[in-house]
Amino acid sequence: MKNIVIFGAPGSGKGTQSDRMIAQYGFEHISTGDVLRQEIKNGTELGNTAKQFIDKGQLIPDSLMIDILAGVYDGFGKEHQGVIFDGFPRTIPQAEALKKMLNERGHKIAAMIELDVPEDELMKRLLLRGQQSGRSDDNEETIRKRLDVYHNQTAPLIEWYKNEGIHFHIDGLGELDRITADVFKVVEGV
Repeated sequence: MKNIVIFGAPGSGKGTQSDRMIAQYGFEHISTGDVLRQEIKNGTELGNTAKQFIDKGQLIPDSLMIDILAGVYDGFGKEHQGVIFDGFPRTIPQAEALKKMLNERGHKIAAMIELDVPEDELMKRLLLRGQQSGRSDDNEETIRKRLDVYHNQTAPLIEWYKNEGIHFHIDGLGELDRITADVFKVVEGV
């Protein structure tokens, strides 16, 4: 079992690389964004609470996210190839809580794969995604807020995972198949 944290700023290619790892290795996938969007769409209490934070470009409270993720993770059963965590953790306390939650199950994170993309490219990708998908959170003002949150609150995780000895940096700019090959090299090496 190889649990992977796919990491990077909004628009860095986490979803695309997650899809390719799922196809290649049969991993399960937890995208906090997808989970939250589903809750919002269904109009659940959690979804309504989450929407208030998302609409302001803010992060969801840690305790709420860990509870959601533990439920989704446990839903995969005990026999799976591994899980890709996409969009979580976003803060050091979340990373610590995820490590604790997995330890309680006798599991761990095998690798944190960081997709590094320059900010001007992120903005272009996200604006294009917003035009193509109609996602309301892909507008310039909200994107800037999300990138600020990423740089101020999320980027410190890079050092945390380096200290854990499981951080892997991937240049996320360039040819898609080359990026995927770099990601697969990491997965196969852990």
